[in-house]
Amino acid sequence: MGGFMYFASRRQKRAMQATIDLHESLQPGDRVHTTSGLEATVVAITDDTIDLEIAPGVVTTWMKLAIRDRILPEDDEDLAGADDSDDVAEFDEGRVPKDS
Repeated sequence: MGGFMYFASRRQKRAMQATIDLHESLQPGDRVHTTSGLEATVVAITDDTIDLEIAPGVVTTWMKLAIRDRILPEDDEDLAGADDSDDVAEFDEGRVPKDS
């Protein structure tokens, strides 16, 4: 039982250190994911907060703890080439669906 607690504690400490290292290494211009799944670009950083640009000219302030990970350039390129056209339902303004 003691061994399990020891290894669980070590794993938790490593995860916390990785989060601290990430937050300390962030710089303006980095692309990040938040814990809520938002993708944004880092604009400014203070001790406890981070300003993220979520759309051109739209900057929001977040707690640093809300940053989950950095988006690597190769991940960004994969997303840019994705084709979502099959996922979008067609909408016809002239037709009203009939209730059954």
